[in-house]
Amino acid sequence: MSILKIPTAKIFEPLLKPARYKGVYGGRGSGKSHFFGELLVETCQAERGTLAVCIREAQRTLAQSSKRLIEGKIASLGLGHGFNFFSDKIETPGDGLIIFRGLQDHTADSIKSLEGFRIAWIDEAQSLSARSLALLRPTIRAKDSELWASWNPRRKSDAIDDFLRGRRPEGAVVVKANWRDNPWFPDVLTEERLLDQKLYPERYDHIWEGEYARAFEGAYFASLLSEARAQGRIGKVAADPLLPLRAFIDIGGAGAAADAFAIWIVQWVGSEMRADFQHLRRWRTSVEQAQSYTFKAVITVIATGLIGAVWLGVKVVLGK
Repeated sequence: MSILKIPTAKIFEPLLKPARYKGVYGGRGSGKSHFFGELLVETCQAERGTLAVCIREAQRTLAQSSKRLIEGKIASLGLGHGFNFFSDKIETPGDGLIIFRGLQDHTADSIKSLEGFRIAWIDEAQSLSARSLALLRPTIRAKDSELWASWNPRRKSDAIDDFLRGRRPEGAVVVKANWRDNPWFPDVLTEERLLDQKLYPERYDHIWEGEYARAFEGAYFASLLSEARAQGRIGKVAADPLLPLRAFIDIGGAGAAADAFAIWIVQWVGSEMRADFQHLRRWRTSVEQAQSYTFKAVITVIATGLIGAVWLGVKVVLGK
């Protein structure tokens, strides 16, 4: 058995041990796809006859697959003599095989062809549907079989995120990896990252830090909410589940305030209104002064003083 010495980022070390489910999620430049590509090549070299399938939800052509990345890893590791490349597959030592499939068009019957495979790697797993995941899991059933997933989180409700992060099967190994965890993060990506941070702050955290997508193209308030978040103007105090939430929306008025727009969420608890007034210190007034305003006056202060603010949580007692 050949032993390869492949440099591995520390963040990925927990994934080197056997586990039924392995997952890496995070932003661009983390090296997660490169790690799994190298691990797959290493496994096929060390364990002759390994059958592996690389999966995406939709794969119309092999250009949309991980095939080129794996071929590059085989070449860079100097293993070309033991692997044979074909247009739609890679033959590995000991009559092993790596194939590439899209699950979108598979049925319960057609996916049975994968039953003998030991490794299934799902790249771009955020796009995997719940149906596809449900079909795949019981299909990969060979002894010591493993399912790997790499993805940039999109929503908590995405099938892979719900399965590996939300429900998290016992024994699953799941790590978060971002650009700062990659010791080989290239300078050109550093420049791109900083450019996105400056020009597109509303999508920076999703693309580079592996956070859930909070804004999509065309979202009107994306930049305002991103600014509010960066300035700490969005609280995380839980709402009372037994009380209704009320949303106040003020689209501004005439003159200098014509473009002002505020959305804030409050709950009334008896004579109290729960909202976050800490930012009034930075703007129009102090918390002590705010407590002397009527509800109507406070709404006016927020609407004209804080553009794009979202108000959550902290309890303040307002005088009437």
